[in-house]
Amino acid sequence: MDLILVLSKAFWCGWGAIGFGILFNVPPRTLFALWIGGAIGGFLKFTLLQLTVGVVFASFVGATAVGMLSIPIAHFRHVPPMIFAIPAVIPMIPGVFAYRTMLGLIKLTGAIGPDYTTIMSDTVNNGVKTLFIIMSLALGVSVPMHVMRQESAKNIRLKIK
Repeated sequence: MDLILVLSKAFWCGWGAIGFGILFNVPPRTLFALWIGGAIGGFLKFTLLQLTVGVVFASFVGATAVGMLSIPIAHFRHVPPMIFAIPAVIPMIPGVFAYRTMLGLIKLTGAIGPDYTTIMSDTVNNGVKTLFIIMSLALGVSVPMHVMRQESAKNIRLKIK
């Protein structure tokens, strides 16, 4: 396994998360935690990809880790968990597969003969892969939020008798 490559990609996923956090106007006190979340999610995804796990499952594991880590960090920083979860997951969006899908759709307009079935097959493959990766990212972020959802500690009233 190429650890330097995985650490490099995780490092840049963290910076991508900070960039999207700034774009979404998150509070400045959350930027370091946002970098940590993006780096951890990217590290898990690319480590699993190096271990020949599928890209959909690797994306799901990375997004689930980000979703689970964002809850205690959000409580510590006094902000909603989505402040950390969404920008940290965006660098894991499959841009290459979406790009190949769009190029395939453009090529299909002029393809005739035996090339048509090859281009159609590749386009559908890339499109379905893009769809499943985006669905796994959405589920990976939202499921931990719903599973670990509890009443806020600030709203709990103790009954003293």
